[in-house]
Amino acid sequence: MPRRKLSEYQAKHIVTSALGTPYEGWEDARLLRPKDQFVVKVDQAVKKRFKNGLVGLNLSAKEVAAWIETTKQKGYDHFIVEPYREHDQADERYISLMQGGTGMHMTYSAKGGVDIEDNSDSLVTQTIDDATDWKALADKTSLSVEQLQALTKVFTDNYFTLLEINPYIVTDKLQLLDVAVEVDDAAALMVNTWSEDDIRTPPRAMSDEERTIAALNDSSPASFSFQVIDPNGSLFVLLSGGGASVTVCDEIYSAGQGTQLANYGEYSGSPTTEEAYIYTAAVLRTLLRSTAPKKALFIGGAVANFTDIAKTFAGVCKALEEYGSEMKKQGIKVVVRRGGPNQEKGLANIKSCLDKFSLTAAVYDQKTTIDAAVGRLLQEVAS
Repeated sequence: MPRRKLSEYQAKHIVTSALGTPYEGWEDARLLRPKDQFVVKVDQAVKKRFKNGLVGLNLSAKEVAAWIETTKQKGYDHFIVEPYREHDQADERYISLMQGGTGMHMTYSAKGGVDIEDNSDSLVTQTIDDATDWKALADKTSLSVEQLQALTKVFTDNYFTLLEINPYIVTDKLQLLDVAVEVDDAAALMVNTWSEDDIRTPPRAMSDEERTIAALNDSSPASFSFQVIDPNGSLFVLLSGGGASVTVCDEIYSAGQGTQLANYGEYSGSPTTEEAYIYTAAVLRTLLRSTAPKKALFIGGAVANFTDIAKTFAGVCKALEEYGSEMKKQGIKVVVRRGGPNQEKGLANIKSCLDKFSLTAAVYDQKTTIDAAVGRLLQEVAS
């Protein structure tokens, strides 16, 4: 999906390099110095690690190894280890950068740390633009003008969508104790500081549908992917083509509705009718289980070069025939946007199938832009 979390290990390498401060940390506990004391943390895009017992403090190298082995049994497999340094919690501060619809926004507080949510009234947010008073901002954050500008530059240069440092310490030197970064993963080919290997996701059990589609992908020359983001989300997608799938989901996020997105995935490589049926059926079963009060489904993508639209949509229609009655009971509406070989037949057939169960919100060909089609989808969960 468009916005994904980097490992803290890689995020700290990128940010400390931009700030000109050396970073000392390890992913492999075998590299630790035996006489030192360390902090070890799960590095797997998990929130509230300290409160959930996923941080070990002031441990020897031997204790770090034992802590990691125990924590692996809970399903975690990525860790970050750093030297343990004592500090006064009163010195902990918070700062973050986020890219929004109106530009870059910086939020800061003199009350950082694990209890930042309890000190939300201390948070101050301002837009970063040509009118920013960097000197005043430096006074409020205890960071220098150069450090603040370095953070905004590394944020932009590396296609970050979120940079959160909580906490950081400014005493004799700057220490970044915890760093969280989200990136626009469509930019992976445009940077050399991070790659797909640096992306982290929380551990979780795969759903039956995710396993079904993973097996389908392994057995077919076509390509299939499917990931449940929020099983009780409102907006479901059944997309064709990797570029189009990124674009559709990015439009949903850009409209401020990313938290409603229930799944991500795509099929490509001209799947057979039966494969399209298996894929669609898995998506629809996931859709029907969602407890969201309003739900909508987007089917389609960009204009195909060689995928036969009529053939794949025949598989989609087969699944809709199977689950259409239940979808109608739940008041689900469907937006379709697709183009390519045999599109007239394919679009006509899917419209007829949707109309049969009163599921049609809109059926578009390539004359309607993806952003307009997504806008129509969002109307269904907003009305």
